[in-house]
Amino acid sequence: MEIAPAPIRVLHCPDLVGGQPYQLAKAERAIGLKSQCVALQPHPFGYPADRVLSSGGEAALQLARWRLLAMALRHYDVIHFNFGQSAMPQRLPLDAASKRNLPSWTRRLYNLYAAPLELADLRLLKLNGKSIVMTYQGDDARQGDFLRAHCEIHPADEAGYYTAESDRLKRARIETVGRYADAVFAVNPDLLHVLPARARFMPYAHLDVAAITPPGGTTRAVPMVLHAPSHRGVKGTRFVLDAVNRLKSEGVPFEFVLVEGLSHVEAMRLYAGADLLIDQLLVGWYGGLAVELMALGKPVVAYIRDRDLHFIPPAMRAELPVVNATPDSITRVLRELLTVRRHELGELGMRSRRYAEVWHDPARIASHLKSTYQNLINQSHGGRAAETATVRQDFA
Repeated sequence: MEIAPAPIRVLHCPDLVGGQPYQLAKAERAIGLKSQCVALQPHPFGYPADRVLSSGGEAALQLARWRLLAMALRHYDVIHFNFGQSAMPQRLPLDAASKRNLPSWTRRLYNLYAAPLELADLRLLKLNGKSIVMTYQGDDARQGDFLRAHCEIHPADEAGYYTAESDRLKRARIETVGRYADAVFAVNPDLLHVLPARARFMPYAHLDVAAITPPGGTTRAVPMVLHAPSHRGVKGTRFVLDAVNRLKSEGVPFEFVLVEGLSHVEAMRLYAGADLLIDQLLVGWYGGLAVELMALGKPVVAYIRDRDLHFIPPAMRAELPVVNATPDSITRVLRELLTVRRHELGELGMRSRRYAEVWHDPARIASHLKSTYQNLINQSHGGRAAETATVRQDFA
């Protein structure tokens, strides 16, 4: 009697950025994998996790890192890290304000602790036969010097935290990940310029599109335009606000809502009433927020950088429903959509919903990842070229 193989045990960790790891773990369980999303800390926007290891201060967080590593070594076959991180701490750049609001001397002290540990668990996991996958999601890989040298439109001078040291630290981490990870993905195509050559694009999978019912057609006389920045500088919010003020002064009728500081659940309720989303205008791709609005059947405006599109599947590129706008063109684009092209919003919304159903379906993406995980387990690490070819085919 043939015994069925045990299900692959997958650990998604250590962060909950954008809700992606939890939704992937959930979708993978639905197709027979033994997947779990474990986070070091709760997410400020309230994204769920199967397990959160710490909700206390810095000491509790550092203890949680070691607990997470022990879990990875004892209970899982594949460790799927996200946001360019492993279980271990990362050094903090000293040449810019810390996102963690720590003074310079504290960051220096913290770096003495973090430097020898940073990504050191990757080697230990490999020595213990674990397969390692890394997904990059944005500023974990994006580098200011590259953006300034190669991109006409970029967020490097708006964000305030792309510095020479942060660029150097990111490159060092990417090099280490490239040495140990068996597969590398990026949910933003521009990141693939700075990631290992074998890295591949993976669409956002942070939302169960099938579980969302788009609201019925609006009868609102005055359309609602929405913008929801997680970081105003990176998202190009000042250009959005300038365009809104110009159109208001022209007398174009519309309501504008700036969404900030809400939990994800609260924000989704508000999104359902919108007629149009202005997403990010500097990065060159749309964000996870845009997928949520597309799932609700809403049109999306964002800056799409042409030079990055060769990284995504041709069919995905052909079906892309996002209305392209730059900081220079956002006023004109928004004016047209609210006046002479307003009759197109319904069709754009339907196209957006269909696009989200096809390209951002967690079940479909989880199925591709299952094949990747199985390939990683079946083959030796020397078969890396065959693995990357399979990944390229999967997401096409």
